[in-house]
Amino acid sequence: MTDKENSPEVSKPTHHFIHQIIDGHNESGRFGGKVHTRFPPEPNGYLHIGHAKSICLNFGIAQQYDGKCNLRFDDTNPTKENIEYVESIKRDIQWLGFDWEDRLFHASDYFQQLYDYAVRLIKMDKAYIDELSAEEFAKGYKGTPTSPGKNSPYRDRPIEESLDLFERMKNGEFEEGRYLLRGKIDMSSPNMHMRDPAFYRIKHHAHYRTGEAWHIYPMYDFAHGLSDSIEGITHSLCTLEFEVHRPLYEWINETLGVYEPQQIEFARLELNYTITSKRKLLQLVEEGHVDGWDDPRMPTLAGLRRRGYTPASIRNMCERVGVARRNNIVDLSLLEFSVREDLNKIAPRRFGVLRPLKLVITNYPEGETEWVDAVNNPEDPDAGSRKMPFGRELYIDESDFMEDPPRKFFRLGPDRTVRLKFGYIVKCTGVDKTEDGSVSTVYCEYYPESKSGQDTSGIKVKGTLSWVSIPHAVPAEIRLYDRLFNVEAPAKVEEGESFLKNLNPDSLEILDKAVVEPAVRELEPGQSFQFERQGYFVADSRYSTDEKLVLNRTVTLRDDWAKQQNK
Repeated sequence: MTDKENSPEVSKPTHHFIHQIIDGHNESGRFGGKVHTRFPPEPNGYLHIGHAKSICLNFGIAQQYDGKCNLRFDDTNPTKENIEYVESIKRDIQWLGFDWEDRLFHASDYFQQLYDYAVRLIKMDKAYIDELSAEEFAKGYKGTPTSPGKNSPYRDRPIEESLDLFERMKNGEFEEGRYLLRGKIDMSSPNMHMRDPAFYRIKHHAHYRTGEAWHIYPMYDFAHGLSDSIEGITHSLCTLEFEVHRPLYEWINETLGVYEPQQIEFARLELNYTITSKRKLLQLVEEGHVDGWDDPRMPTLAGLRRRGYTPASIRNMCERVGVARRNNIVDLSLLEFSVREDLNKIAPRRFGVLRPLKLVITNYPEGETEWVDAVNNPEDPDAGSRKMPFGRELYIDESDFMEDPPRKFFRLGPDRTVRLKFGYIVKCTGVDKTEDGSVSTVYCEYYPESKSGQDTSGIKVKGTLSWVSIPHAVPAEIRLYDRLFNVEAPAKVEEGESFLKNLNPDSLEILDKAVVEPAVRELEPGQSFQFERQGYFVADSRYSTDEKLVLNRTVTLRDDWAKQQNK
């Protein structure tokens, strides 16, 4: 795909509540008319379709207001983060068509500054070293949403003692879990996040960027808001689950007297028949239920890319979903519709036979090959045409022939007539069968005057079939992917049950005897195409080679899922 095709168009945006807030700030002069956003992923997994909305929103808002957008990795938990995730996130953002240019940052860039902020809070008597474990604090002291908590017995530890312990924690003198740094806020707050939250914990684990320089790491909630402040972010766009975290971010910034961004929450993108929990996605990968993070059934951007989804289709779906303040579940068929709509315009057409059945034209000259003109894309006149080899022996799909067809079966059967697309009209004259009674070869006669584009036969037919010349057929393995889960809400299970029980056992079918026309080999790597009457496909980026062609089905030509469910 060219840069032009991959680059998102910046047009007049659909006006939503975030634009209204920013417009109000610009009118009042807050932030000096600047708009500076950020996309802050944690590098503890691959990005999924839910992240696409946040990427499009943060980078899109910055573009629309001629502002800036940072890519910042919130890398504060070294036990779950690694460089593989970092690089995958970069690839996914660029694939979607966005670029952070010279604005790549990491929370780990600020480890010293964050530590210094924590020391300041201790000196202000706004933080203390606690000896209760996270579990002890949660069970015995934090309280419930309807009842206040009670102070830790270490809450009134002398400032100098907390400072000394915090420094020794940093120096690696204590085992993990021995101490925590907690904010001293309000144990009776109705917001549970304000009840003396943990700010720092001990972790004797090397960081993928800072190595073994640190033995303590800030909690996400401590580092996130301060990182926004350090970078001068004007509008921190977050999903709705962070709304209850906002008072904590504001308390930290206000208490320290540092610059304060404006956090704005929006509804996250959630699809039915899909799971986006990183923990559950990691379980699918580690237990071998899928073929890695980029399995084409996974909702990760890497998986969607490998399956053949286009950046434009994902951006268009995010635009269709819109930006709102209320969570809702989006039908997966909207994503499938978006990729069909995009590929219908840009995907070249090719012929492929998924389940080959031999067809012999008995009155066609033996040993002769005729090259017929085939349109590349009827939706795009500029796409031109290609030459396809046609001859006496062809493959058609076994689903295109029935010995005893019903009345409305408009394909091939005994004494029935169809057109071989871009070729000739043929009439079935007989069949050969195997010992078990299945048809092995179909025999036909063709009408020489019925060639497509030059037809003078006057014969009317209702059916048109795809085909592949047997001498020129390219073997292919075709992978038919379907939804990974067979229920709308796969994460909702009874207590004691696993979401794995909702896996769709028919989410992958491998056809290892398929054949395709030679022009499929001429496509660019990663270029999507349509097998006429079958669906949209792409060569698998992992397994397809010069020696073996492996093709993934992106999506069928029509939404057949609802019909299957009704049956």
